[in-house]
Amino acid sequence: MLPVAEPILGEEEKAALCEVVDGGWITMGDRVRVFEQEFAAEHNLADAVAVSSCTAALHLILQSLGIGPGDEVLVPSLTFVATVNCVLYAGASPVFVDIEGLDWPVISLTDAAAKCTARTRAVILMHYAGYVAEREAWRYFARSRGLLLIEDAAHAAGAEQVGTFGNAAAFSFYGNKNMTTAEGGVVTSPDRSVFENVRQMRNHGMTSGTFQRFSNQTVGYDVTMLGYNYRMDDLRAAIGLTQLRKLKIWNDKRRTLTQLYMDCLKERCPALGLPFGERKEPPPPSAHHIMPVVLPEDADRQKVIDALRDVGIQTSNHYPAAHRLSFYRDRFPSVRLPQTEEYARRQLTLPLHPRMDASHVDRVATVLTTALMH
Repeated sequence: MLPVAEPILGEEEKAALCEVVDGGWITMGDRVRVFEQEFAAEHNLADAVAVSSCTAALHLILQSLGIGPGDEVLVPSLTFVATVNCVLYAGASPVFVDIEGLDWPVISLTDAAAKCTARTRAVILMHYAGYVAEREAWRYFARSRGLLLIEDAAHAAGAEQVGTFGNAAAFSFYGNKNMTTAEGGVVTSPDRSVFENVRQMRNHGMTSGTFQRFSNQTVGYDVTMLGYNYRMDDLRAAIGLTQLRKLKIWNDKRRTLTQLYMDCLKERCPALGLPFGERKEPPPPSAHHIMPVVLPEDADRQKVIDALRDVGIQTSNHYPAAHRLSFYRDRFPSVRLPQTEEYARRQLTLPLHPRMDASHVDRVATVLTTALMH
C-alpha cells in the first residue's frame, strides 16, 4: 500500500530515545526546553512552548488570551474538528466561515467580515494543506476590527511567515505531519504574557515543574491559576529534535513532488481541480503538507477511491465539513457554507510524503486518470 502519509523514523530517533532512557529523566526536562528553542529558531521566532498536542496548544492559547463565555470566535469549517472543539473548551461560541473557493480552499475574508458581530473576539486562521494564508490581509482584517488573530498551523511546520501573523500560533507533530513526535504540539507568540500563561497552564497551573525543583533543590510550589495536564515529555522532545533537523529537506522534497503532481495531472486530467494550482505571484509560502484534488462534479468519489485502493494506493478526505458533523449539525442546524460543502463532497487527498519519488507520482496519476475515464 502506498499510504497518504508516512512518518520517517530510524536509527537517529532510536538513539535519541535511548539517550533519554539512559539519562533517567523522561518528562519535562532539558530535552523539552532545547526542542522549544530550536523549533523557535527554525521559524525565526523568539520562543516556543511545547505541549502534548496541537489541540492542547489551541486550547491554551484561547485560555491565555481570555476568550470565554459570551465570546464568538470565527473558525473555518474546512479543518480538523479539534480547531472548533477548542472554542467550546474555552466556553466561547464558534462561528463557521466558508472558504474562498474550490481553487483556494482557505477561510474567506469576505465571509468572515460578514459574520463579525459585537461579540466577535477572535479569528482562527488555518493554513490548509500547508499553504500560508495572505498575511497582510488577515493582519489588517483583525487589526481594523480589534480582533485577536490565532494561527492554526497544524499543516504548516517549516513554512515561511508562519507564526508571525498575530497573537499566537499552534503547531502539530501528530504522526501524519511533516515532522512528528507521535503526539505533540507547540505554541508560539510575540506576547511574553501568553508564553508565561501557557507554560504554567500546561502543568496544572503550578508555579514550578518537577525538573525545575530538582535542578534548584527546592520542594515548594504554588498553584495560582486553573491548569491542565498538557505537558510534553522528554522522549517526544528527543524525537522532535531529530525530526526538526530534517524538516527543511523533507519540505523541499514535498515541494518537488507537489509540482510533479501538478504538472502531471494538468496534462492527463484537465477536468480535475487542483487547489493552489494556479500560481499567484509571488506564490504563497507552503509546507506542502497534503496533496488535495477536487474531482469532477459528476464523478463517483467512492468508485475512484476503490479503484485506487484496488491497486494499493491509499487516499483520504481533508476534511468533512465540521459544521455538518453530527455534533455540530445538531447545535448549528441552520449553517450553510456552499463552497465548503461542495469542496468537502468532491475533495480527495493523494499520497504525499518524502519516502515517495517521481515513479510514485506517475503511478498515482496514471491510476487516477484511468479511474476518472471509467
